[in-house]
Amino acid sequence: MINRVVLVGRLTKDPELKYTQTGIAVTRFTLAVNRAFQNAQGEKEADFISCVAWRKQAENIANFLRKGSLAGVDGRIQTGSFEGQDGKRVYTTEVVADSTQFLEPRNANADRSGSAQGAPSYGAQQNEQSGYQQPNQQYQQPTQQYQQPSQQNYTRTDDDPFSTGSGPIEVSDDDLPF
Repeated sequence: MINRVVLVGRLTKDPELKYTQTGIAVTRFTLAVNRAFQNAQGEKEADFISCVAWRKQAENIANFLRKGSLAGVDGRIQTGSFEGQDGKRVYTTEVVADSTQFLEPRNANADRSGSAQGAPSYGAQQNEQSGYQQPNQQYQQPTQQYQQPSQQNYTRTDDDPFSTGSGPIEVSDDDLPF
């Protein structure tokens, strides 16, 4: 049985960070994910997917993502239910994020939100259970262009770099692994 979800979409609002009674960080957010096809009027439609992240990943999402930020989520679908205020059973479906990718540079959504607070460049946030820690360092493009070497350093096919000389290679039974 497989329960795996991969989504790429934009946050519909700023994520809210909360803590459980035991001090575990949790954030809930909604991703607007475009459908691959158009409706009868030729317009693209979107699905609005509820997501939840826990621990350090939740804190990083709340600190670095904003409304309109492009994010990738790798996780699993989780369903649940609770009794509403009117006494009726309410059913929920959400994606539990195991890994969240920040897919835009830090200032990419400044035009959408009026703020320069976006996502870290090409960073990945994963659940603390995997042991991954997000480095504070941002990705930087190399300043020098790759230069093709003027002379190729290939080994000629008639030169055997493993050869110890001419003649056959001596192998005894003690050299064999079986």
